Amino acid sequence: MSEEFSEFGELLPEINAINSPYWDGLGEGEVRLQHCKGCGVNQYPAESFCYECGSTDLEWRKVDGGGEVYSFIVVHQPYHAAFKSFLPYTVAIVQMDDGPRMLAAMLNLDAPINIGDRVQPHIQAINNERSVLMYEPTG
Repeated sequence: MSEEFSEFGELLPEINAINSPYWDGLGEGEVRLQHCKGCGVNQYPAESFCYECGSTDLEWRKVDGGGEVYSFIVVHQPYHAAFKSFLPYTVAIVQMDDGPRMLAAMLNLDAPINIGDRVQPHIQAINNERSVLMYEPTG
């Protein structure tokens, strides 16, 4: 955990019975997604039913989390104090190999990214209790 991430805590959503396996997974260094036993789709965000077929027969599975950049923006404005020290930073939509698209920050990039670039998960501890999913270029 790093002091530079201390202000991120106030940005995190509440943990509840539906989403806690996702957050627990990040805390254990894993990316976990809901998996529908009915149609086989992985989904995020967590819900009590499958977005694809409506089934309620869902389970949580560890996934690789890798994917490719579907879209992105480079942020130059300090919209929240937590991100100020990272300016400019990238916010990307990542098309996961495992199914859903994820919106995630990409901080401290050494070079600009492009649509189609391969990325891998980077789980960042925010405090002693919470971690978040970010992405970084593969390699």
